[in-house]
Amino acid sequence: MFRPLVFSKAFSRIPRRWVSTSVKPWYITTPIFYPNAVPHIGHLYSLVTADIFARYHTLKNPSRPVRFVTGTDEHGLKIQKVAMDKGLPPKEFCDAISQQFRRLANEADVNFTRFIRTSEQAHHISVEHIWRQLDQLGLIYKGSYSGWYSITDECFYPEGQIVHIAEDGNTPARSISKETGATVEYSCETNYIFRLSQFREALLEHYTSHPNSIVPQSHHAHIVSILQSPMEDISISRPRSRLSWGIPVPNDPEHTVYVWFDALISYLTGIGFPWPGSGMNEGWPIDMQIIGKDIIRFHTVYLPAVLLALKLPLQRQILAHAHWTSSQKKMSKSLGNTTDPFQAIEEFGIDSIRYYLAKVGGRFQDDVDWSHAQVAKHDKELQAVLGNLLMRITSPAIISRMSPECSASHRETFAPLVEASKALSARVSGHMDKVNVADALEAIVDVLRLANKCLTDAAPWKSSPGVARASYDSCLEALRVSGICLQPFIPRVAGELLDALNVPSAERSWNHGPTGSFGNVVAGVRLFHSSQSKQ
Repeated sequence: MFRPLVFSKAFSRIPRRWVSTSVKPWYITTPIFYPNAVPHIGHLYSLVTADIFARYHTLKNPSRPVRFVTGTDEHGLKIQKVAMDKGLPPKEFCDAISQQFRRLANEADVNFTRFIRTSEQAHHISVEHIWRQLDQLGLIYKGSYSGWYSITDECFYPEGQIVHIAEDGNTPARSISKETGATVEYSCETNYIFRLSQFREALLEHYTSHPNSIVPQSHHAHIVSILQSPMEDISISRPRSRLSWGIPVPNDPEHTVYVWFDALISYLTGIGFPWPGSGMNEGWPIDMQIIGKDIIRFHTVYLPAVLLALKLPLQRQILAHAHWTSSQKKMSKSLGNTTDPFQAIEEFGIDSIRYYLAKVGGRFQDDVDWSHAQVAKHDKELQAVLGNLLMRITSPAIISRMSPECSASHRETFAPLVEASKALSARVSGHMDKVNVADALEAIVDVLRLANKCLTDAAPWKSSPGVARASYDSCLEALRVSGICLQPFIPRVAGELLDALNVPSAERSWNHGPTGSFGNVVAGVRLFHSSQSKQ
């Protein structure tokens, strides 16, 4: 179990004041999670991914506020049925489960600025406001809506998005969604309908003109291909007789606002919509929207169409990440193959879990199989490259041996490490700006591995005092820069490392990577060793 550094929760959560600003805040969101059951690793993955980017942008530009919204999507037929099965009112059921999602974010050191619940009154006001705006624009009409409905996905799918599977032996014939694999049934009902078809060409033009607006690129290509064909209008309500747990349609209490339409508006509610102005001062538009690949259509087609109707800017970038699987099957509450994130955090510690999620799942393209053995392996890797390096370079055998100064020839062995340390923050930024968390983290680990190798090759515990000094200075500098760059990924460990190095709190932002300094390191490390011995 990796516990090389002592931490305090107070350090890991950076307080932010919620104030309007003349500078547009950098705005990031996670999916608004559906709380029909307790959270699993997939939810933790989305939260940690968003937190990494939020912390990175805070460090990169400390003068620019960050808005980070997450929360729970609490309406819909599925919630209504689960609550009924448990003999609870839907709101009471949601109160308990939503709290588990908030608890997960807190235990994962996810530094959100707003946790929204779609059952709260502020959100009802936003939904009603937008409904009335769309209605006044003539973009909502009432009509008969038929299609393939999925209770699991809480949405209708057009015929083109359905796969019909023939009967095979003991397996009955069934129909499923192409995108999610969820079972669908044909349904026809009178609903309110949004004129989605009017926005197809504008959406196609937007995505064609902005090739990095959806990442990975395979998802961008998929959405562009969808938009090249005619689109049907979509239902945005359900009869109240079938769905009572939701926001009533304004001026028609016999209908309930569709859960996906309701949930998508939460990204506006999360920063105070309706605003008196454009919303820019509160953060709109979203700079990065983190979603799972199974809900990409909602966020790249449906929500942007509503935004176009409201004459609001579209999201600047949408990251549709892959899934964590169990035995090569998507983790699903309905399949019962989920991993308990609280148990994983308890066993390994949150920094080790964050490290694993980022390093193994941080390329976002391919599904990744959760492995307890692999978590343990990465836990040991982190201890070896980081914790052991600090222990080795601050050992009495080196500190007692080194001279006050050293010559250029003594430093020659460490020249590659010095150059790699100077270039590290820029290298990490390059990967982060390309939305590649795994390679960004790997770049940091590469420098730490190099430092360990240089230390072993130089053997300062038996070399000259000048070599001992060069080893000490070069390795501590590598640790300082690595500590700054690790803050978005493993904030507790990075914070304690920088504390041990006595790096001033004012010198921990991104621009201090190549230019900062450390203080009385020996004293700091002694305090660190002392705190370790008390555990």
